[in-house]
Amino acid sequence: MHLRDMTTIDTVACVGAGTIGGGWVAYFLARGLAVRVWDPSPDAADRLRRLIDNAWPALTELGLAEGADLDAWTVHTDLAEALDGVGFVQESAPEDLDMKRQLLADIARAAPSDIVIGSSTSGYSMTEMAAAVQDDAQAARLVVGHPFNPPYLIPLVEVVGGDRTDGAVTEWAASWYDAIGKSVIRMDREVPGFIANRLQEALWREALHMVQNGEATVEQIDRSITEGPGLRWPLQGPMLTFHLAGGEGGMAHMLDHFGPSLLSPWTRLEAPELTPRLRDTVVAGCEEAVGERSFDERVRARDAAIVAVREAVDDIRVTLPGGAG
Repeated sequence: MHLRDMTTIDTVACVGAGTIGGGWVAYFLARGLAVRVWDPSPDAADRLRRLIDNAWPALTELGLAEGADLDAWTVHTDLAEALDGVGFVQESAPEDLDMKRQLLADIARAAPSDIVIGSSTSGYSMTEMAAAVQDDAQAARLVVGHPFNPPYLIPLVEVVGGDRTDGAVTEWAASWYDAIGKSVIRMDREVPGFIANRLQEALWREALHMVQNGEATVEQIDRSITEGPGLRWPLQGPMLTFHLAGGEGGMAHMLDHFGPSLLSPWTRLEAPELTPRLRDTVVAGCEEAVGERSFDERVRARDAAIVAVREAVDDIRVTLPGGAG
């Protein structure tokens, strides 16, 4: 299908200007784009002004694109007017399925046929959100572009289409987010909650269980992450963390020797059966991720990253209310 040449896009639309939508507005502005915002709330412009003003110092520190202008935005209450002349649409309405279905159907009808429409949904699949779109050609242009909050600071965007999304649209969206500086995960299939939210909520769910049962306090839970595994995560996620913890034997050693402990009742989540296929898939993925780097090289890189993160965090903590404590 014919899609807009992304190198010609200088104006985008943000449908919804709440915390996520407003964060997208600030980010697009910092990337040198003009933004047309649709939001029916009477105080939308005032809220958006405050959000952009608060975000701009951090965006400036990270580096603004040429021509970035924190005033290059307008707010509209008419959807067709907001979509006029834009080259991309980012929908960020509240997480109400019926609302999103109707809104995405309205956007798909009003937007030009060569424009991709991304949704910031944090949990719904595009297949279910596109249910109200009758025209398959319109549904083909709908794709999830799930950011992490705040979108103007956190680089991650998870991209996945629905069962009627054209593959070219999914690829275009992934390339678009990549081109404007996001770190993109091209998901292979729709998964409820996507990838990052599922992992984040698994940790949060267990934390709530521990508080409810009097097993740990909020302070203990947060410090167990910020002073523990959280220091490793800027360099490597949970898979490569365990791969390195396995020493020279890597993930294979971890799974073969500690796999049975997955069945221990430590958490309230049911562990998957550690089949040979699951074991081999995880091991192969870790080996591919680390490439040709030696074990010693990986250890040195991890340690250097943790030191850098600790130093950076220590510097930041002294400026926070209450100091380092």
